[in-house]
Amino acid sequence: MGSPNAPLPETGWSASPAAADRAQAERAQAERADVAIVGGGLAGLSLALALRQGLGPDADIALYDPTLSRAGLDDGRCSAIAACARRMLTSLGVWHEIAAKAEPMRTMVVTDSRTKDVARPTFLTFDGALEDGALEPGEPFAFMVPNLDLQQALVAAARSAGIDLREEAVTSFRSEGGGVELASASGVPLRAGLLVACDGARSRIREMAGISTVSWGYGQSGITFVVEHERPHEGRAEEHFLPAGPFAILPLPGNRCSVVWTERTADAERLLALPSAIFQEELEQRFGHRLGWVKPVTKPRAYPLGFAMARAFIGDRLALVGDAAHVIHPIAGQGLNMGLRDVAALAEVVTDAARVGLDFASPTVLERYQRWRRFDTLAMGVATDGLNRLFSNHSDALRAIRDVGLGLVDRLPRLKGLFIKDAAGLTGEVPKLLRGETL
Repeated sequence: MGSPNAPLPETGWSASPAAADRAQAERAQAERADVAIVGGGLAGLSLALALRQGLGPDADIALYDPTLSRAGLDDGRCSAIAACARRMLTSLGVWHEIAAKAEPMRTMVVTDSRTKDVARPTFLTFDGALEDGALEPGEPFAFMVPNLDLQQALVAAARSAGIDLREEAVTSFRSEGGGVELASASGVPLRAGLLVACDGARSRIREMAGISTVSWGYGQSGITFVVEHERPHEGRAEEHFLPAGPFAILPLPGNRCSVVWTERTADAERLLALPSAIFQEELEQRFGHRLGWVKPVTKPRAYPLGFAMARAFIGDRLALVGDAAHVIHPIAGQGLNMGLRDVAALAEVVTDAARVGLDFASPTVLERYQRWRRFDTLAMGVATDGLNRLFSNHSDALRAIRDVGLGLVDRLPRLKGLFIKDAAGLTGEVPKLLRGETL
């Protein structure tokens, strides 16, 4: 377990006097940045834009990712963007670039059945309507967006905002003398006030910092791809709870949907190895015929599913964001939204500190970020883990219990409204950016 305030492990520097003299000379020659971000995915790029807004145009923000030039590769994955995350992307000036490629989710239908059941009775529906005004009239509680389109829009916005995008890897770092010294593949050192790890579930920065995780696998894989279908979906999302795991049908622009198909890992591998005609039969059995004929238009790919939580979200002048801090089951479609909540919270605490002249990477400031995010993240992780275990099984007794529970939620407007607000990201202490405000 990594202590939040413990010195980070030395990764390539010697403590000898001669080495110390060399290190001092290197610091004098090192490039400078206020914040260094490692990882140029959706969370890392969003954080760079949020910090640019909060710290102003004179702040130096460097973002490292050796795969930035591959942002044009389409793996068929899409993400659910909650209403609050859409507000943040609007505030950051990105949403207008992707709005035409995003599809609002206006209705969510939940069923519970066996794979071969002909009929799938509906136990729960959400239409996004809230009586407390948390959502504006007609505002969808979520949108579906192709990851490729969002990634490209964020890269373009980061370039326009003057973010220093470096297509290289950080090979080592250490915290020293009120800053973080980074070494990269280019050989040019950089000294930053704050280092942020946005480099994914297998975060090298987290590993080098000595921060351990609590994690386990589910023995499941998520098969993801995009399908085209005959009839319009009308903004309706469906989640069919099946014994092997949820099968989600999520609307995209036009007569297209994103499919997230959860199976036991061995079965997922078997399905992907099937001839296309037999795979098509398996798909139709789960997808149903409400939308007419259906066919894949991107290559199905499987990704292993698991749970992981960093034991600390911060270190010495270090913060973990997104999958580097937490990975949850996709059963509720909240993975990216949790990362964007991290982004909004960290950008807000850093901005607040900088505006009153405080060291925005001090233990006090970073601890505020950790307190803000850890409980919310843990609660969501526990909820998704419990839901997956409750629904992904063959128990008739559990099925009867959960179906009664779903039916009760469907008949209680206030409780249903709480679920909708949670799906929209509007529960708890909501950061400014997620309320649509600027920093």
